[in-house]
Amino acid sequence: MAELIVALDVQTREEAVEKVKLIGDPVGFYKIGLELFTAEGPDVVKAVKDLGKKVFLDLKFHDIPRTVERAVRSGGKLGVDLMTIHSVGGKAMIRAAADAAAEFGEAGPKILAVTVLTSLDRSDLEDVGIIGRTPADQVLAMAHFATGCGAHGLVCSPMEVGALSKTLAPGTLFITPGVRPAGEAVGDQKRVATPADAVRDGSTHLVVGRPILAAPDPAAAARAILDEMSLKA
Repeated sequence: MAELIVALDVQTREEAVEKVKLIGDPVGFYKIGLELFTAEGPDVVKAVKDLGKKVFLDLKFHDIPRTVERAVRSGGKLGVDLMTIHSVGGKAMIRAAADAAAEFGEAGPKILAVTVLTSLDRSDLEDVGIIGRTPADQVLAMAHFATGCGAHGLVCSPMEVGALSKTLAPGTLFITPGVRPAGEAVGDQKRVATPADAVRDGSTHLVVGRPILAAPDPAAAARAILDEMSLKA
């Protein structure tokens, strides 16, 4: 069964804890990204872990191998469950991240490679010099590269996960942002799908933020998305 990850796109530790408590038991996994981590640091990770939840630390590391290795090791000591790196960081960087995660055994963090951000389309790729490839082409190439270097899974659009799940090794994790309940506005995501679509195509974890956090009743909104996820058949 795919897991729902709620993106804690808030500004303070207090807001994060409030949202986690408000949503309650149905959701056991939360994403902490750049905005919140930069504001609150490791304390917000500890606060969410202390509530009995799993943490997806989405900082998208992209640096020299030694720096990324140490950052992953620090995340492992915090009890982080998932961490992101950029696949364009190269073989040595990806392997250093995977090796650092392995030091914590099976309970350690899983390393996820970011291929193409879900806010980018073909024209955006051309702007940075990637000519002649669609986002799907680029995702496929970088996915094979990153998992071949030791990444445990990928962050990718639900529009590409179907193709990836058919070509990559069993057990590969597919974390998909850009998921919106049927009828919701897409916001700043250009490549989106419904929860049922994403799970049907092979997503193992769905990341949802605003449709839950901005709802009048976040707990009910989370339950509704979990219900949609169960409609994959």
